[in-house]
Amino acid sequence: MGHLRPYRIAVDGRRRADSAGRTAGTRAAISRLIFAGATLLLACLSGSACSAQSGPFAGMAGNWAGAGTVTLDDGSTERIRCRASYAVGDGGNGLNQSLTCASDSYRFNLASNVLADGGSLSGTWSESTRNLSGNLEGRGGNGNFQVVASAPGFTANLTLTTRGNRQSVMIRSDSAFRAASISLSRY
Repeated sequence: MGHLRPYRIAVDGRRRADSAGRTAGTRAAISRLIFAGATLLLACLSGSACSAQSGPFAGMAGNWAGAGTVTLDDGSTERIRCRASYAVGDGGNGLNQSLTCASDSYRFNLASNVLADGGSLSGTWSESTRNLSGNLEGRGGNGNFQVVASAPGFTANLTLTTRGNRQSVMIRSDSAFRAASISLSRY
């Protein structure tokens, strides 16, 4: 039996090494999974790689910038530069928007809070440079939105289309501000 002792030690030693190797391999695999999970969580929190939101506004969150034209009451047009910011909440069914556009002689600051219920949209809006505010109603989904913004003595039709990181905004009104056509890109 003495001759089996070295064999048992060798076998037991090998088993211990295999067990230790498996333990180290398991720890490495768990570490990789934790790292991958943390990376995915950070990507989700930054809004870049995943979207837990599935409502109609889910793809709009972030900051946007671009240019376009504004048509004034006298029919003249001016080039404008614009910046927009969208905060999306309520599972993609709520939107807070801020849109600021300016040319050499014209400026507007539009803010809105919108809720989606199915395909219906409703909310409030304000334009701070002219001290206007009111309600909005409309329909939308799949990146296409048609909204009517109204206030006493003012009505405007807004069409907003979003495709990936590109967005177009069309505004039509019968006031001193007749229309705006804006193209934005997310940055």
